[in-house]
Amino acid sequence: MALRPLRAYGGLHDEALERLRSVGLEGRRADTARLLSNGEQRRLEILLTLAQKPRLLLLDEPMAGLSPGERQAVLALLGNIGRDIPLVMIEHDMDLALDLADRVTVLHYGEVIAEGTPAEIRANAMVQEIYLGEE
Repeated sequence: MALRPLRAYGGLHDEALERLRSVGLEGRRADTARLLSNGEQRRLEILLTLAQKPRLLLLDEPMAGLSPGERQAVLALLGNIGRDIPLVMIEHDMDLALDLADRVTVLHYGEVIAEGTPAEIRANAMVQEIYLGEE
C-alpha cells in the first residue's frame, strides 16, 4: 500500500486542525497522545468521541485525576457541547457536576436520595448533610 502525503487529505486535515483548535490542542498536534498531560489526554478523548457524532455521550468521572486547571478546561469543553448531544455523567465532584448539569440524580450507597435541578439538589437537606458538608 502506498502512503499518500498529508496534503492529499486537505479537507480532513483542515477539519482535524479545527477540532484541535476547538479544544485548545492545536499547539500539540505533532505530539503523540502519551506526551500530553492528563487533562490534555482527556480533552483529546472527548474530541475523538465527538468526532464520531454520537447521539448520546456517557462519561464516567471525566474529572478524576485532573488538576483544578485541567478540570476547568474539561468542564468548559463539556459545557460547549451544546444541547444537541445528551450527556450522562457520573461525577463525584458535586460542585463541577452541579455547574454542568440540567438534571441531577444523587446516589448514596446505591440508593437514590435526591433528583432534580442543580438548585433543588443544593437545597436538599440530605444532600447537604452527606455530600456538601452543610447543615
